[in-house]
Amino acid sequence: MSYFPALINLENKRVLIVGGGKIASDKLERLLLFTKDITIIAKEFSPEVLKLAKDHCLLTLPRAYRSGDIDNFEIVIVAVDSILLQEKIFKESRKKRVLINSVDKKEFCDFLFPAFVKKGDLIVSFSTSGISPALSKELRKYFQEVIPDTIEEFLKKMKSLRATLPKGKERMKLFRKMAEEFIQNNFKDK
Repeated sequence: MSYFPALINLENKRVLIVGGGKIASDKLERLLLFTKDITIIAKEFSPEVLKLAKDHCLLTLPRAYRSGDIDNFEIVIVAVDSILLQEKIFKESRKKRVLINSVDKKEFCDFLFPAFVKKGDLIVSFSTSGISPALSKELRKYFQEVIPDTIEEFLKKMKSLRATLPKGKERMKLFRKMAEEFIQNNFKDK
């Protein structure tokens, strides 16, 4: 079964990462683009995780996961090697209605971490529903280069116009024309 592509507003949502190694570090780096309300629980932390936690004033709890740790969190990322622990936290999340991502087992995931390109307010994500993360990463690298940096300025202009022009067919027509021109002028030879 495929996953529904949705973007989640993380404002006022508490995120818990269980694990402190390389995979936790990778997840943490991507989450920090969208929120700083992150807590990390791990027996050991990699230097990368500790640096990110320090730089962004994140709470780190140097200990093993305990039942109930997911209470008061809306999103949990389980980045540990133990499949048994991943399953335990997943089962606990079912009772608490917490969204969960487990790094090794799709069966223990409510959502996946897609590869994505973020340039200002533009976010383009790539997913193979967990089948080939390597392909998703290669697509991300390709589009990171293809999408021009000028997209950020264009989106700022669109945002400003959206706030000042009245809603209606004329505004929609103008926006469509501006978007088409931007694509034609910036993606011709790509």
